[in-house]
Amino acid sequence: MDWIERLNNSIHYMEEHLDKDIDYEQIAKIACCSAYHYQRMFTYMAETTLSEYIRRRRMTLAAVDLQDENQKIIDVALRYGYSSPTAFNRAFQSVHGIAPSLVKKGGVPLKSYPPISFHITIKGAAEMNYRIEKKESFRIIGVGEPLHKELEKNFEIVPMMWQRAATDGTIPKLASLMDGEPMGLLGVSACNTEHWKYYIAVASTKPADDTLEEYVIPASSWAVFPGEGTNQSIQELEKRIVTEWLPTSGYEYGNAPDIEVYLNPDPQNAKYEVWIPVCSQRS
Repeated sequence: MDWIERLNNSIHYMEEHLDKDIDYEQIAKIACCSAYHYQRMFTYMAETTLSEYIRRRRMTLAAVDLQDENQKIIDVALRYGYSSPTAFNRAFQSVHGIAPSLVKKGGVPLKSYPPISFHITIKGAAEMNYRIEKKESFRIIGVGEPLHKELEKNFEIVPMMWQRAATDGTIPKLASLMDGEPMGLLGVSACNTEHWKYYIAVASTKPADDTLEEYVIPASSWAVFPGEGTNQSIQELEKRIVTEWLPTSGYEYGNAPDIEVYLNPDPQNAKYEVWIPVCSQRS
């Protein structure tokens, strides 16, 4: 059973639990990866976040239920996990553009989002350069902040961290401590354990003062992809890795942090590497 099939099995799990609590950890377990990597893969492949996909599916079913004259709005709201009528009304309008009460009157336009399924699509229009890097565990030092378990909630946290690090002297301080591989300023998404955290750091064996944290990245194999450009180009490269390279590579996500390695300090013309933890596909 390859990982595309496991991804589709995770969708089946969601479909069976749309009227129940959906456990992101359980979804990821079905796909044999971490909840972080699952959400990342899902967002790139489905072109929407996991939480938004679940909301759309629930509101699709809720619209069908509301067209039954025997179904009360409050009962439908509770069925799909909304104890507050206000919260249900807000979620319903975000998908359908109208209030649930109008559905009861009939004759209103509604939207339907069917379940997705994953397939391998061979693109290969542009080459992708990469290497497989096997490393023993290594220590990083830097600044870190906890991350939310819903990936999209971190879209503000990480940019704000980089903005602070660029203005408060953190980046030159870290550069002076760098003495290990990978050589460069690191953005590390340490989400392979229960407690998720993002670090701006460097690989170092030097002592760290009490303003910095240290973290040991476990031994692993990484697929390393070089690139250059802006922050947007990094996102585009990461999307290509997940949607084009990973499905046909013979690898899948491993149990280690994702690492972005910034090789020069120019944010508008950056040279960087994206390190994706990998392991051989499970049978």
